[in-house]
Amino acid sequence: MISNLEKYKKDLKKLIMEGELLLGAIQISVAPDEFSSQLKNAFEDEEERDKFVEKIPSFTDTYQIWYSEALVLLNQLLPIRVSDFVKLYERPKTSRKNITYENYVIEDALQGLVISTGSSSYKKIIADSKAAIPKFRQQLSILKSVERRFKSSLFDIKQLVQADLFDSELGAAKELAKKGFLRGGGAIAGVVLEKHLSQVCDNHKVKITKKNPSISDYNDKLKGANIYETPTWRKIQHLGDLRNLCDHNKKTAPKPDDVEELISGVEKIVKTLF
Repeated sequence: MISNLEKYKKDLKKLIMEGELLLGAIQISVAPDEFSSQLKNAFEDEEERDKFVEKIPSFTDTYQIWYSEALVLLNQLLPIRVSDFVKLYERPKTSRKNITYENYVIEDALQGLVISTGSSSYKKIIADSKAAIPKFRQQLSILKSVERRFKSSLFDIKQLVQADLFDSELGAAKELAKKGFLRGGGAIAGVVLEKHLSQVCDNHKVKITKKNPSISDYNDKLKGANIYETPTWRKIQHLGDLRNLCDHNKKTAPKPDDVEELISGVEKIVKTLF
């Protein structure tokens, strides 16, 4: 079975290749002459150049998908750079007094924002979609830095190994539930959720003072630290209730649907919350 480490390497390679094509996409849409010149330098063979151009997608149609996938990967492998990556795309939450070339972001470009000055007869462009090109280059560079981290002897693979372990434990939980051992399957899924929330607290330096914290304790602390919002908090609380039904409530037996919901919910949390 392919390990999580190999999955991440494969996903990263794919995202970098897609990023190179997206860089071409934004260049060809807003700076076609410059892009054409770069192509000629990169590809001496005209046929190879044409094949590359054929692969180039629409930046506005494809970027959001790429951004979302890249963000999930960065959250797992290089969380220290996530805020930098987001700032290059997202408009600041506080209003900008003036939009300039320097603070123009990729989200502005996707909405076709053009900032100009002067009269109707003569307008000087202050910032337009061209200003997003260096921002996207920086995002791509951040993503490429993950590749270098894989090769570094300092790379911390603790979370990757833990992710493999969680996959294995959730697989065991599914097998137990399938064979009718509902409480056992639910209990294992609950332990996985508890361990993962503990790791998320470590990742975000959220301190837990309680000696034997529960899912609810971790959940309240993470919400209180604004790591996630109320809908996620409610979902985790519900999963905690299902875990308690399997693990602690001896009067009411869990139903197959309860355990299935618990296992699938924990699986989603483990793969999306970092």
